[in-house]
Amino acid sequence: MNNILDVFSQFIPIFQALSQFWWIILPVLLYFMFEQLWMDFVIEFSKDAFFAKLQWTYLEIIPPKDIEKGPKGFESLYQGIAGVVVTIVPLDKYLNGTLMDRFSFEIVGEEGVMHFYVRTQKKFRNLIEAQLYAQFPGTEIVEVEDYTQKFPKTVPNKDWDLWGADIMFAEPDELPIKTYDKFEEDITGTMIDPLAAMAEVIGTLGPGQHIWLQYVLDPQPELWKKDEAHRKIIDQLAKKTEKKEMNFFDHLIDVFSNLFKALSGPVEFASAEKNEDQPLEFKLTPGEKEALKATEENFMHNFFRVKMRLIILGRREVFDKTFITAFFGTIKQFSDLNLNSFKPEDASKTYAYYWMHKERLVYRQRKIYRRYRDRDMTGKTIYMSSKELATVWHFPNMEVQAPSLTQVQAKRGSAPANLPVGE
Repeated sequence: MNNILDVFSQFIPIFQALSQFWWIILPVLLYFMFEQLWMDFVIEFSKDAFFAKLQWTYLEIIPPKDIEKGPKGFESLYQGIAGVVVTIVPLDKYLNGTLMDRFSFEIVGEEGVMHFYVRTQKKFRNLIEAQLYAQFPGTEIVEVEDYTQKFPKTVPNKDWDLWGADIMFAEPDELPIKTYDKFEEDITGTMIDPLAAMAEVIGTLGPGQHIWLQYVLDPQPELWKKDEAHRKIIDQLAKKTEKKEMNFFDHLIDVFSNLFKALSGPVEFASAEKNEDQPLEFKLTPGEKEALKATEENFMHNFFRVKMRLIILGRREVFDKTFITAFFGTIKQFSDLNLNSFKPEDASKTYAYYWMHKERLVYRQRKIYRRYRDRDMTGKTIYMSSKELATVWHFPNMEVQAPSLTQVQAKRGSAPANLPVGE
C-alpha cells in the first residue's frame, strides 16, 4: 500500500502544475485537434458559399495510338499545374473555408476498358489542354459527364457492392517511390511501362465490374521543400550528425565525469574527440548512396499534397474480390525496398470485425464511396513530386498492346488549302 502511495506522490507536482497552468498547456495540446475539427466544420458550412461557386468540368483524355514519348513528358503537365499556387489569407482559410485549387487525375477500368479522366475547374481547362497537346499532339480531349453519376448515389445497396481504401506511403513522404527512369531493361534500355500490368488487369473486367483509381492533387508552394522537418531526412540519409558547441558548464561536467578515469589511465575529453566527418564514399553503402541521390533529385521537382484512393466496384452477382489483390499488385510495382512504397491505410479499408461488424462495414464503404465522388481530401494525405505523379499517371507507351486501352485510332489533319467550296 505504501509503495502505491509513493508512486502516486511522484505525480502530485505534475497535477499541481496542471491545475495552475492548464489555461496555457491545454490549448497547446488541443490546438491541432481543434484546427482539424474547425476546418471540417468551416468547409462543410461554407459549401454553399465557396464550393458552390466553383465550376467543374470532367475531361476524358484519349491518348494517341503510337506514343513515342515516355512518362517524362507528363512532368511538364504537373509543373504547369503547380503554377496555380496562390497565397491564401489566413482569415479566408479559417473563416470562409477557402482552399487551394485542386485537380483530380483518375484511371478508370470500366468493364474491360481503360479510361483516363481529369477533373478540373473550367478556368484551368485551357491549361490542361495546352500542356497535353504540347507533349502529345495526337491526344483527344473530350468534355464528358462525371462517370460516377452513372452509379447509385449510395453504395453498397441490394444491387452493388464495393471494396475501397485510401493509399498511403509505408515510409516518410520525402522518400520517393520507384520512378519511371528505374523501369528500364539493362540490355536494351527500353522502358518497361508499369501501367502495362494495370491495363492487363483492367482488360479482364467483365460486365458489371469496375476499378477506380484516384489522385486528388493540391499543389504546394516551394517553401514546402525548405521546411526543416523535410530537409532533416536528407541529413539522416547522409548520416550527418549535429555538432553541438560546448559551453562552460558542458566542459565542467566533462572534466568531473572523467576525473576518476584519469587515475587509472589517459582520458580523451569530448573537446578533443576526433572529427568523424568523412567523405560519403566511406560512410554510406551503395544502397544508401542510391537512396540519398534519389531523394535529393526528388526534391528538385514540384510537390503536391495527394489524396490517393482505390475502389473496386461491382454488381453483387459478379463482384469478385480477387481483383483487389490483382490490381493492388500492379501498384506494388512502384515500390523500392531502399526508398518507399504504397500500402492501404488501415483506418480507411472497408472491413469490420466483432461488434456490429455489418453496420460498421456498410458505414466505411459508403464513406469512402461518397468521398471518392466528391473528390474529397479528408483523411490521410501524402506528398508526391511531379516526377512521381508522372510515373503513376501517364499514357502507356506504344509497346503496351493491351486491348483495354482506349486510343485515338487516326491522326487528325487540317483540310487541304485548295479544297473547292460550293456556292
